[in-house]
Amino acid sequence: MAGTLAACGSSDGGQGSGDSKTVTLVSHNSWAASKGVIAAFEKQSGYKVNVLEDGDAGQAVNKAILTKDNPQGDVFFGVDNTLLSRALDNGLFQPYEAKGSDRIAPEYRADQDKHRVTPVDTGDICVNYDKKYFADHKLDPPRSFDDLVKPQYKNLLVTENASTSSPGLGFLLGTAAKYGDGGWEGYWKKLKANGVKVVDGWEQAYNEEFSGSASGKKAKGDRPLVVSYASSPPVEVVYTDPKPTTAPTGVAQGTCFRQVEYAGLLSNAKNTKGGKAFLDFLISERFQEDMPLNMYVYPVREGAQVPPEFVKYGPQVKDPETMDPAKIADRRDQWVKSWTSLVLK
Repeated sequence: MAGTLAACGSSDGGQGSGDSKTVTLVSHNSWAASKGVIAAFEKQSGYKVNVLEDGDAGQAVNKAILTKDNPQGDVFFGVDNTLLSRALDNGLFQPYEAKGSDRIAPEYRADQDKHRVTPVDTGDICVNYDKKYFADHKLDPPRSFDDLVKPQYKNLLVTENASTSSPGLGFLLGTAAKYGDGGWEGYWKKLKANGVKVVDGWEQAYNEEFSGSASGKKAKGDRPLVVSYASSPPVEVVYTDPKPTTAPTGVAQGTCFRQVEYAGLLSNAKNTKGGKAFLDFLISERFQEDMPLNMYVYPVREGAQVPPEFVKYGPQVKDPETMDPAKIADRRDQWVKSWTSLVLK
């Protein structure tokens, strides 16, 4: 989710899924796993893992749908609850109930009657703030959606395009969940009047525009508020040397929307046996406990341990906005269309 690390395993594209000894994973650019964990799967299963990264989540899902009759791989990882219905309605996946599915926390399960997708991770899309900026300006950081439209936060927020970016869409859905059908558009009119800046994707927003991230500082980003993840602050600690005692960024807990990411066996996959083995692996305890410090997300497997620095700097949000996937399916495209004409024009 957090978009920080490169893929593991082969990604040369030279070995296709037709090779029964290779299982090909298609994912967004945020896929990451420890080499040792992938190597353990390869040794135990006998399959070589080939990873194809296909842009951000929205882009990757759309491309997978367009190529579903002749898929690029066997398993797709990274479709989240904001886009799940689009993938299912377009027949992207074939049914498979992964071994260990009974260990997945019930609140993350979806498509239980057909088992076309397997939940893999969860996280919260939230506004992050630059602690130093707010301390220097003797200003309290925003805590809620309501705060973001107040005059003291004018021209401070950067978010992503809801039609091209998964966190951008999640933030839009968070406002729709908070203010309802009759209120979210009025909220965005206020946000626009308060100087919100919209960019195409998370990488640009977080690493170029946001003043609180290490990359944003180098790029001289001037926005101290950004739509990112509740798990972004640990990134700023783990990758800084020497490590700071506290994270330089914080999370506005009242601006969060719960995201769940899924994986599935692609329809027309050439190596279905290998694909099923890989899906079993994604919800194994070893992979689930490896995820937090690689993809900066929380495991969905009950009992999976989370690293202490992740708990300390990126605690899971207690009361995020949520939305029934059926409602997302029913309203998403119209909401995005209305949002685009309201905010971008």
